[in-house]
Amino acid sequence: MSSEQNPATPKSTGNAGNTGAGEDTEHAGPRPRRLTYAAALVALEGLALVVGGLWILVLGVTGDPDDRQQAVTGGVTLVVLALLPLLAARGLLGRRSWSRGPAVITQIMALPVAYNLLQADSMAIPAGIALAAAAVAALVLIVNGETTRALGIRGPGNAGDADSGVRK
Repeated sequence: MSSEQNPATPKSTGNAGNTGAGEDTEHAGPRPRRLTYAAALVALEGLALVVGGLWILVLGVTGDPDDRQQAVTGGVTLVVLALLPLLAARGLLGRRSWSRGPAVITQIMALPVAYNLLQADSMAIPAGIALAAAAVAALVLIVNGETTRALGIRGPGNAGDADSGVRK
């Protein structure tokens, strides 16, 4: 019975070459630290969105907001938006090539938010500094060459069949 439960072991090694781009790189060696750091920063941003959304949601339900429906909608929206960086972080840790796009989009969206926080004359300025620093650091880590190679992303002109074209 145990031999019937473990037939997936030979199949997983046989299908390694048949998987999509980026998925077969997970066995190509250890994950680069830069990729792990990028995933951690993206996950941290996702968790911050979840915490902020839940905070707004709880305050909207239990407190005395100007518009309870707007507070609840804003809280739920932040929690749902947190799915993008959290899924991207999971993909980065799994060395999935698709995860770089959502991770970059998250950082690009974070930069205007950080700018607006920096324009405030309040306690939001330190949060703006932290968000800007995290977004820039994550962008640098995500577009780094080592990270790109670990995700199995090839740039233009580096495709496998690009050299088969006619050159003069």
